[in-house]
Amino acid sequence: MNGISAIVLTYNEEIHIRRCLENAFRVTQDVFVIDSFSTDRTCEIAREMGAVVLQNKWTNYATQFNWGLDNAPIKTKWVLRFDADEYLEDDLIEEIKEKLPNEPEEVTGIEFHLKVKFLNKWMKHASPSVILMRLFRYGIGRSEVRLMDEHIVLSKGLSKTYNGAFVDHNLNNITWWAQKHIGYAKREAADLLNIEYDFSEVSGNGHVEGQAGGKRALKNKYAHKKLFWRSFAYFLYRYFYKKGFLDGKEGFLWCFMQGWWYRTLVDIQVYQIKKKCHNDKAKIQRYLKEQFNITF
Repeated sequence: MNGISAIVLTYNEEIHIRRCLENAFRVTQDVFVIDSFSTDRTCEIAREMGAVVLQNKWTNYATQFNWGLDNAPIKTKWVLRFDADEYLEDDLIEEIKEKLPNEPEEVTGIEFHLKVKFLNKWMKHASPSVILMRLFRYGIGRSEVRLMDEHIVLSKGLSKTYNGAFVDHNLNNITWWAQKHIGYAKREAADLLNIEYDFSEVSGNGHVEGQAGGKRALKNKYAHKKLFWRSFAYFLYRYFYKKGFLDGKEGFLWCFMQGWWYRTLVDIQVYQIKKKCHNDKAKIQRYLKEQFNITF
């Protein structure tokens, strides 16, 4: 099998890191944990399990991941992007082992299907179907530099989609989840304002292909929809049209929290910023820099 190295970004991931690394080592030759100076046992557990731990001060996801690509002693042909709360399903592991050694040189990126588990239940209907590039040839793929929704971009070659899935299954409680999304809301608001006012093109050094590119186009449309109504409409779309109600209580909570509460929180941020700055583009940019430390 062509060698694979995994890069895992961590900060206080003691609850996830053992599960993550046990899964990663089933398909990879090396695992590099890029840690943002955790204060729990994340690094200790990672080293015990055979991962190489490097530490770097956190700026944002893309910068941290690309730092890992540039500084980890990667010797393999392929790199797997892994989040600490993710794991590959058994079928995908076998598919990688079977197919990857035979991929032609022009195939430089591999996309996987994503499954989301929320409160320990698979959001089969409530979570939008997503295909993401997580495996790529070393030296060809990098993370685009964006505030939110970073994707791997390829400098050359083609991508291919495998049938198997990886799972996003966070084990923290709902309080942790809510606090994390309160932090996300500021960056998401800035990202939507950037789309609306065209401050700058914050991206990577390649082309975002396939479904990821389609989702980016939908987000651009969303950014120009009416505040607050767009988050409500998105909840209705997820819960009723996409049949999120079939996922039970957890499906309702996921559609409400992630599809309405969080996106309403983003819209509140956008509303406050516009009101404070009187819809003035230059004032909004200054506000984002002064209050959120976000520069376009």
